[in-house]
Formats: sequence, C-alpha cells, structure tokens
Amino acid sequence: MYGDDSVFEEAIIAEYALVINGHSLAHALEPQLEVLFLDLACLCKSVICCRVTPMQKAQVVELVKRHKRAVTLAVGDGANDVSMIKTSHIGVGISGQEGMQAVLASDFSFAQFRYLQRLLLVHGRWSYFHCV
Repeated sequence: MYGDDSVFEEAIIAEYALVINGHSLAHALEPQLEVLFLDLACLCKSVICCRVTPMQKAQVVELVKRHKRAVTLAVGDGANDVSMIKTSHIGVGISGQEGMQAVLASDFSFAQFRYLQRLLLVHGRWSYFHCV
C-alpha cells in the first residue's frame, strides 16, 4: 500500500512522536500526500505542529474531519487560532494576554488552560450520556 508497510507495523508496536514545522507541513498537506501524512500522524502517540500559519492549523483540523470522520476540538488563545477554532466541531478559547479573539470565536471559553480537563472529562461525559 505505501511501499514498505513494515515501517507502519513497527510504529504500531513502538511509541513515536511526530514534530513537523510549517514549511514541511505545507508539503505534507499537498493533495497527493495528505492521506499518507494523516495515517502516519495517527500512528504516533503525539503530533506537534510548530511554526505553522493560522491557515495550516485550520487545514490540519479539516484533514482530520474529512478523512477520519472524528469529532474535533481545537484550543486556542489568540487571533492566530481563530480559523482553527472555527473549523473544528468544538472550539475552546483561552482568555489571556493575546486578546479576546479566540474567546469570541469559540464555543467554550476559560480563563486558564487547566479548566479544559474538567470540560472534557465531566461535561463531555454528561453530554455523551444525554445524547445516547
């Protein structure tokens, strides 16, 4: 399927992290490579995208929504995160030093990042049971 499937089989057994910068991400998000990039990212325990543009943040969220059919949640704290927050199914804005743009564009907002855990574990569970 991808040439050498043994690399992907090893990734399932081991724990890997993927770190990609904006320049490399631009190539990975090209139409002929995006599914391969997503498959690789899904095999990793952690994926870190650094030095990316606001549009690239939104493209990564859109890629996951389109190919994985998963519910996406984006967390941001500034104006550069607004497009990512709006692209995701659920947007969370953290108010702080970078202004209120992310908060105004989000579905939920917090003063501190640490409150996200309660939203996900408590309110997320309650919402799930109310829908089922």
